[in-house]
Amino acid sequence: MIRYCTRCVMPETKPDLHIDPEGVCNACRSFEKRQNIDWEQRRRKLNEILDRYRSKEGKHWDCVVPISGGKDSTYQVLRMLEMGMSPLCVNAHIWESTDVGRRNVDTIKELGADMIELSPNPVVRRKLNRIGLTQVGDISWPEHVGIFTIPVVAATRYKIPLIIWGENSQDEYGGPAGAAENNVLDRRWLEEFGGLLGLRVSDLVGMEGLLDKDLIPYRYPSDRELAEAGITGLFLGYYLPWDGLSNALIAQVYGFESYPKNIEGTMVGYENLDNYYVGLHDYFKFLKYGFSRATDQVCLHIRRGRITREDAIKIVLKHDGKFPWTYLGMPIEKLLEPLDFSLTQFIEICDRFTNRKLFLTDKAGNLIKDKYGNLTKVNYDNP
Repeated sequence: MIRYCTRCVMPETKPDLHIDPEGVCNACRSFEKRQNIDWEQRRRKLNEILDRYRSKEGKHWDCVVPISGGKDSTYQVLRMLEMGMSPLCVNAHIWESTDVGRRNVDTIKELGADMIELSPNPVVRRKLNRIGLTQVGDISWPEHVGIFTIPVVAATRYKIPLIIWGENSQDEYGGPAGAAENNVLDRRWLEEFGGLLGLRVSDLVGMEGLLDKDLIPYRYPSDRELAEAGITGLFLGYYLPWDGLSNALIAQVYGFESYPKNIEGTMVGYENLDNYYVGLHDYFKFLKYGFSRATDQVCLHIRRGRITREDAIKIVLKHDGKFPWTYLGMPIEKLLEPLDFSLTQFIEICDRFTNRKLFLTDKAGNLIKDKYGNLTKVNYDNP
């Protein structure tokens, strides 16, 4: 049986999630603490930090903002401009980006910010997507790595010490820039958030004929380069109240486009718009851990008092973990074609990464699927 948080609906199978003796997960406990935060004081602290990195003569960019074109990175750029910073936006270009994703990247430029975009070699990217899917069950592995490496490479090359990340995944630390000592953003700190899933970049040499030179965009700068440039970073979500819905509403005022209906596998239309392969990535999260994007979303709304736990369970049953026949209207066969995978091969890979302890199986241990290829979890709430 899967144990769930009694306050939200997050299962214990989520990596790094802990449920306390009272049945409440550490994410809900962390959100509790926000009620006691003096946000005005934190905003003043943020201003103090930004003042340390602001170019006094206005001849250099003040910070790097990694951007995808999503609601959160749009919000990050808006806030930096509002606080008088001169940001260099860095976009690690997504393979097979959507039209709306492309427009949202262009919208960020129109806010009044400089931007550089790096488009990694698509031939190499396809190989990495294949390797990510077959080796660690993450078709988006190169995208996740590039989000963290490419902005840091840009910060190092242009000697811009400060990187403004978005949501604070730990919700406890402001990041090295806020530390009194040792505020250098080193490799260990980066790799904690880099989504490598145990697959190191160095492991890739030789796979599918890949050479060292093919992996340049996916390599972190050396520790020496990071130290020499004094690269540091902070989580904006530590200093300003962070809420995806609020970020989306603010971003929309400035031109950010949402999808006209809820996206497949989700309950909203304002996130994960930029890449057709997100649906496949989220499906594998469901296969491995028994939850996916809809669970993430309802838990955020429960904690903010927008929906009840009972309604959240119904939403999860309706949207979470459905086989990804389409994403943003794109058929799965069309998505698999550039990777040279057939639908049958893809399903075989899915079955290989599925945690059978979490789903109903027959007496022979075979996964039970409905006529649409959907699995059923052993339980969707605490008994």
